Amino acid sequence: CGINTALLWEEFGIAGYDYSGAEEPLWMTYYYLLEALKYQTPKMVVLDLYAPARFKSDYQYEWVQENIQGMRFSKNKLKMVLDSVEPEKLLEYYPDFFMYRDRYANIKKQDFKYVFGEKEILEAFKGYTPYFGAREASVPEVYSDERNGMTEKSEHYLRKIIELTKENNIQLMLIVVPYIIISEDLSTYYHAQDIALENDLIFINYNEYVGDIGLDYTQDFYDKSHLNHQGSSKFTRYLGGFLSGNGVPDRRGEEGYESWEEGIKLVENFVNTGVSLSDVVY
Repeated sequence: CGINTALLWEEFGIAGYDYSGAEEPLWMTYYYLLEALKYQTPKMVVLDLYAPARFKSDYQYEWVQENIQGMRFSKNKLKMVLDSVEPEKLLEYYPDFFMYRDRYANIKKQDFKYVFGEKEILEAFKGYTPYFGAREASVPEVYSDERNGMTEKSEHYLRKIIELTKENNIQLMLIVVPYIIISEDLSTYYHAQDIALENDLIFINYNEYVGDIGLDYTQDFYDKSHLNHQGSSKFTRYLGGFLSGNGVPDRRGEEGYESWEEGIKLVENFVNTGVSLSDVVY
């Protein structure tokens, strides 16, 4: 919700994809990235650190099902499951069939939309979901001098992600997409900042640049943790300027990037109708 990939392409020619799951922990990010590298060679990986700041459990069951189902069968997927659930719960989540075998009585028309005709639409969106509406919030007042907010498991996988990107000659950038931050989150970001400095990486907490970005706490946030479409577009322009100035190439006009052009049209359609993707695609 925070990075408008259609706008990133339209204004900067950056072929980006929001590859993420709900409240995605860093161990899942690591295996997502391993899987992606089997098929792609990205120039840069931009990693948001909201989840490790807010969710501290080593086994985050509330969203694990949706995150697991987003990856095709592979050795990486099996390893991800083994690191995401306790051994005694393994058969509740893997194979995938065990997670939805009891839904047969509740199957609806929307369950077939992806299979019959909407796969291409979802692909053209490049992972971006525009949210409409705004939740008014006051400017956060936060302070912390703690620097140890990342759990041992999160730090372990952040370091594995850093190692993986170095091995594949990928520039890694650690960021915090703007949201309604609280003081308790800062200790994780200071911790991540120290790790970034240790590895000569870029780390930017964009909550510190809300004024420069032009975000308005009364208009640009869909809820406490997400930007709305208007806010994400402001942030995308700010981030895109930084990325294009740091070596991410402009791919406009190159063969093989036609679906990004299609993504612009799809997002524009949702903006004009005021309907969110989440209201249309299950």
